Amino acid sequence: MKSEIEKERQSEDLMNIEIRFPDGNTKEFPQNVTPLEIAESISSGLARQVITAKVNGAVVDCNFPIRQDAAIELIKFDSDLGKEVYWHSTAHLMAQAVQALFPTVKVTIGPAIENGFYYDFDTDVPFTDTDLEKIEAKMKELAKENLEFTRKELSRNEAMQLFADMGETYKVEILESIPEDDVISIYTQGDFVDLCRGPHIIHTGKIKAIKLLKTSGAYWRGDEKNKMLQRIYGISFPDKKLLRKYLHDLEEAKKRDHRRIGKELDLFSISDAIGAGLVLWHPNGAMMRSIIEQFWKEQHYAYGYKLVNTPHIGKAHLWETSGHLGFYNESMYNPIIVDEQEYYLKPMNCPFHIAIYQSHKRSYRELPIKYAEMGTVYRYEKSGALHGLMRVRGFTQDDAHIICMPEQLDDEVSATLDFSLAMLRAFGFEHFQIYLSTMPEKAVGTPEDWDKASAALRKALEKAEIDYEIDEGGGAFYGPKIDIKIKDALNRSWQCSTIQFDFNLPTRFGMEYIGADNEPHQPYMIHRALLGSLERFFGTLIEYHAGNFPLWLCPVQVKILPISEKFEAYGKTVIARLKKAGIRAEMDISNEKIGYKIREAEMQKIPFMFIVGQQEAESNQVSVRRHTKGTLGAFSVDHMIDEILSEIAAKK
Repeated sequence: MKSEIEKERQSEDLMNIEIRFPDGNTKEFPQNVTPLEIAESISSGLARQVITAKVNGAVVDCNFPIRQDAAIELIKFDSDLGKEVYWHSTAHLMAQAVQALFPTVKVTIGPAIENGFYYDFDTDVPFTDTDLEKIEAKMKELAKENLEFTRKELSRNEAMQLFADMGETYKVEILESIPEDDVISIYTQGDFVDLCRGPHIIHTGKIKAIKLLKTSGAYWRGDEKNKMLQRIYGISFPDKKLLRKYLHDLEEAKKRDHRRIGKELDLFSISDAIGAGLVLWHPNGAMMRSIIEQFWKEQHYAYGYKLVNTPHIGKAHLWETSGHLGFYNESMYNPIIVDEQEYYLKPMNCPFHIAIYQSHKRSYRELPIKYAEMGTVYRYEKSGALHGLMRVRGFTQDDAHIICMPEQLDDEVSATLDFSLAMLRAFGFEHFQIYLSTMPEKAVGTPEDWDKASAALRKALEKAEIDYEIDEGGGAFYGPKIDIKIKDALNRSWQCSTIQFDFNLPTRFGMEYIGADNEPHQPYMIHRALLGSLERFFGTLIEYHAGNFPLWLCPVQVKILPISEKFEAYGKTVIARLKKAGIRAEMDISNEKIGYKIREAEMQKIPFMFIVGQQEAESNQVSVRRHTKGTLGAFSVDHMIDEILSEIAAKK
């Protein structure tokens, strides 16, 4: 590519062009200058760091020739886009290494993902751990060769002939689905050729640290009717220190895995006998769920919500009116025939809340109306997408719909945002990522409605004095929204709260209220989920706290540990006093030694352990041990009740 550009420069009488930088500054460069050359003109350090670039908003390779005045943004690895391009390039490098070691293997697709990349291969023999070690070593060898990523554009027929001659049938199939007039590009590094839109890093030498993580099976194009392929996952970084940190965090994430902790603490299970993606809440988990729901109810009443309950199924006509059967059918289960009519398991609660609103005429004096429900919904997820509590097929959503007049919008959005953050903080979450998603190209509702709703969301965020990012065009087709994600100790983000406008359903269902002018008006409606799916929230809660839950949430807050059987009677009197005070307590009546009982209580992550023996019984005290902190000393039962109740009240 460089030589072609140089020839072009030599053969033409080139003029200067103006390049505008993100800070507004401009500078002249020769026509056909590349992003890499622009970076080099600033500093050699920047040139080493640049991964890709945006030229007039389009993402391009670093050796892309810029032929006219343009705005440029140089992208480094520390950005999401930089990581995406870097990891996509590493996926190509992995495919090259695989075919070098296993020449009969066919390649399919290899995208970047949230953390790293994968590539799917057609091979009759699954890859082993030893194979991964060999592939990783080959990747490192190829990286050191500084193989340049070179882009070439072809016609669709030329590309199909190329990959047919190579025996790459999957690439041919992909090309068959691309319109004939689309631009087709291939990328080459060394002797490896791949069908790809790009962009890519400048050369393989940019890839400094690589780790292949695991393999799994994956159906071609995600269709269970197609052939099972072999998928290899990996991660890469421009610095070995970053890889070491990532692998450390990965090990820590395994320790926090909600599926492992859920089993250890006997919180929940998913049984094949019941069905994939359907959660069984065990007593400990059900206790925590009950505590969460009770707190949720109390807070909603305090914030002026009216709680409702709705059925699990509804007539087909309901879902036709809402648009779900037209737009969401693939995520809905097959209909149930009742009295020769079709009913569907509900995928959402919205139409039911609207039906309650429309059960009689509404006056402007009644608004805002705020309905909330812990409503169980059912959505079809492919088996390969299911993941513990995070992706399930039946879940309970903490749904609410705020129905208000336009002039009430600002106050309601602000109150909803405050409520969302207060709820999340009560569960120990402290660090948030907040996004405001605006109007996409295809949308319902007038531009004026979108502007008003977006302004209300923005005003609420600014009033709360919290940082947020704008996701331009990222709103749903039916309205703008605020997404609140929490960040954990490993800097991972978890989706929780959503505040979503809806200009679609009020129109579809003909929602009205009678205004002060005695005329009908269409209200605004805001969908709102504070916790989101209760199952996913519970999984997030487990991983965020690594099972060390705030005291108020723990299913067992105190464990009484008698030194021997003869002190169980005193232990029972302590339990009675704790329970009378509203503290959840149990006693270990096993025949094990006290050291074993302590270890078991620590493994179960019980916040307080009260050890009772002769001395404690005679002094009417307990020897207190705190989980992860060790022995605190001997205290009266009354003192400990006061301490525990104080901590519970503070939601610590």
